[in-house]
Amino acid sequence: MHSMTKQWDISIGNARFGNKRPLALIAGPCVMESMDLVMKTAKTLRDVTRALKMPFVFKCSFDKANRSSVDSFRGVGVKKGVEILSRVKGELDLPVLTDVHSEDEIPLASTVADVLQVPAFLCRQTDLVVSAVRTGRVVNVKKGQFLAPWDAENILRKADSMGKKHRVILTERGVSFGYNNLVADMRSLEVMKAFGGPVV
Repeated sequence: MHSMTKQWDISIGNARFGNKRPLALIAGPCVMESMDLVMKTAKTLRDVTRALKMPFVFKCSFDKANRSSVDSFRGVGVKKGVEILSRVKGELDLPVLTDVHSEDEIPLASTVADVLQVPAFLCRQTDLVVSAVRTGRVVNVKKGQFLAPWDAENILRKADSMGKKHRVILTERGVSFGYNNLVADMRSLEVMKAFGGPVV
């Protein structure tokens, strides 16, 4: 069993993720389409969650590199994305989360993102995970649909290889059950919790 220190209390803005914490929301558009749409969506989500007294982290990606079709819209790119996320943070006072798909994106994205998210398809990419952890930001790694929950422990071992305290959250993304069938197995949450960090 993984021996990392129990880190059941990762704070991101006013949201706290861990053992027996109040429900917190991570939400936002899948991909950035425009400054205006992102700002309107973020403000609406902020106002709703504040009214409900629910901790909130705004999520939006500047690029979605894993689209099925080469013709699909992918986003605005890292430079424009950082500009948009900076406005969300500055004007709406929200913590922000965004995907990173390559080591090259990490230095710029980490200047604004409170959370760097590693997409499910890239969860086993050692250099990507280690580079994200090295920034000192919270890192949310989505468990790949091709990965058994007990194999997600290796993700945390990669983070541990940095030799310093890190803040990593694992996100359950289900498992492929035949072609085009994705099943969320709730047992995975308990398996991954045993590794010693927050699981969402």
